[in-house]
Amino acid sequence: MLKSLALMLGLAALVTSANAETAPPAPEYVRLGSANGALYRPATAPHTAFILMHRVGDFMRHPACKGLSERGFMVLCIAPTQTDNESIVVWDQTMQDVAAGVNYLRKQPGITKVVLFGHSGGGTVMGSYQAVAEKGLAYCRDSNRISSCSEKLAHLPPADGVVFADAHPNDGVMKMRDIDPAIAADKDGAIRILPDLDPFNPANGYDPAGSHYSKDFVSRYAKAQADEMAGLIEQAKRQAAGLKQDGMTRADQDLILIPTTKSSAWIQRYDSGIPGARETTHAVKLLQNDGSIKLGKVTSVAVATGPADTKTLQTLYYNVHSFLTSHSIRATDSINGIDYCSSNSSSICGAQSVTVPAMVAGMGGYMFVRDSERLYDNLASKDKDIIIVEGAVHGFTACTACEKTPGQYANSENNLFDYVRDWANRHFPQ
Repeated sequence: MLKSLALMLGLAALVTSANAETAPPAPEYVRLGSANGALYRPATAPHTAFILMHRVGDFMRHPACKGLSERGFMVLCIAPTQTDNESIVVWDQTMQDVAAGVNYLRKQPGITKVVLFGHSGGGTVMGSYQAVAEKGLAYCRDSNRISSCSEKLAHLPPADGVVFADAHPNDGVMKMRDIDPAIAADKDGAIRILPDLDPFNPANGYDPAGSHYSKDFVSRYAKAQADEMAGLIEQAKRQAAGLKQDGMTRADQDLILIPTTKSSAWIQRYDSGIPGARETTHAVKLLQNDGSIKLGKVTSVAVATGPADTKTLQTLYYNVHSFLTSHSIRATDSINGIDYCSSNSSSICGAQSVTVPAMVAGMGGYMFVRDSERLYDNLASKDKDIIIVEGAVHGFTACTACEKTPGQYANSENNLFDYVRDWANRHFPQ
């Protein structure tokens, strides 16, 4: 019996030792100028490294850090300079944070290729970064832009590839989609609700179980959202001019205030019948739960429901520079009339200048399916790929509320990282 116990303990020790040799080590924390990074090294010596960053999100523990390092890649996950502070985002600084990460990875022994990984708002960061890195200052000083860039962005080091993971088009687009145009502020500051534009008014088609808005309402609503965004841009420009003239910063001049509801006012969340968000317009690859690929048009399985809170009002605030460089966009309507290249911080505009190998992965249990297809269609790269991950939510895991049978989409996260691994290894052999 003692011999058996000793044998079992010996085997356990061998297993533990083997696992310790193959498991990736704990991340190393590094300084990247004014940003922070966590470097995940795989168990084996890699030649390819990924870099993850968001405009304000702390990505040092993002699921892709572990998911990609476990698949043999070095991964640098960054908390940017303006972590958790939307109101003071400086777009030029965001680009410099990425550059610091790319330069750091280029110096790591054995690394020959660096790939940008842009998730959610990180897609706008990585798409616009690569565009400036490939095209130079001419890209971010285009006369159509709401704001221009500084000399600090000259000679950004380009990456060798880009992965867009459920990337949205632009933070200004997202702000515009969330603006509730029914909220009006009188001159004395009093807030009132305009019933004919209220997306949470049952008379307009709102239903907590799934809304059905008329085409007329959607048209008026989308235009009103775009008009409000246009008014905010003009206001911000006037305030910026005043600040420059006065030569000083005054709080009442340097703040842009956006009154809205606590819940998102993006009505395509609540009415699945409104086109332009949930479905592709042409055939794409659907990465199914069993790992197989199905080709065809894809519609998101996201469930249309009502928001949790439609009554509470809130005010978003940004300084003028942050709003103009990172949180604004021009449009004639918020659905089909968006000028994506009016902003430097745009994944879709940036894609038009990205020529390195690129792939787009949309999540099939969320709302960015059409945005993902549009991003893919705009990529200038001749070597590009698109998949929609069946039943995945924005954070890559399964949309359990979308499942018809338990576990229907249970493999979504692993399938995504496996697909990225295979894509990267084809393009950049280890």
